[in-house]
Amino acid sequence: MKLTTRGRYGLRAVLDLAVNSGDEAVALSQIADRQGISMNYLEQLIAKLKKSGIVNGIRGAQGGYILAMPADEISVGDILRALEGDLSPVDCSELNEGDTPCSSADICVTKYVWKRISDSINDTVDGIMLSDLVDESKKVLAEAGNMQDDQPKQIC
Repeated sequence: MKLTTRGRYGLRAVLDLAVNSGDEAVALSQIADRQGISMNYLEQLIAKLKKSGIVNGIRGAQGGYILAMPADEISVGDILRALEGDLSPVDCSELNEGDTPCSSADICVTKYVWKRISDSINDTVDGIMLSDLVDESKKVLAEAGNMQDDQPKQIC
């Protein structure tokens, strides 16, 4: 499975929001500047994340975006699914409920491979919470702080 820029940039944007928000809303322009993401693209990503209940928008002069719930309640899987959709490595009706039935399902042996890969992916991304990434990001940025004080801190 290969994630698109939606998943990669969207995860960076949510992590940036979590690291930099505190109790205040963060402007998209600040996230775009720090992460090197165009405003147009970032607006599209944030719209998907807002629709999925991961972020909330705040209007007004001090407006921007905040997390809709604590970072320890948001998994990487939640974020990636909001942006990418299903994370299955292949289109297989045995993995994706609602797909049209497969005529070879009764004799298909490879579905066991796809199921194990899919389960591993989902277990991994669901087991990593945004708060874990925030902690790791703060640690990495603190260690790198002396070398890049004059540049915005990009999270990747």
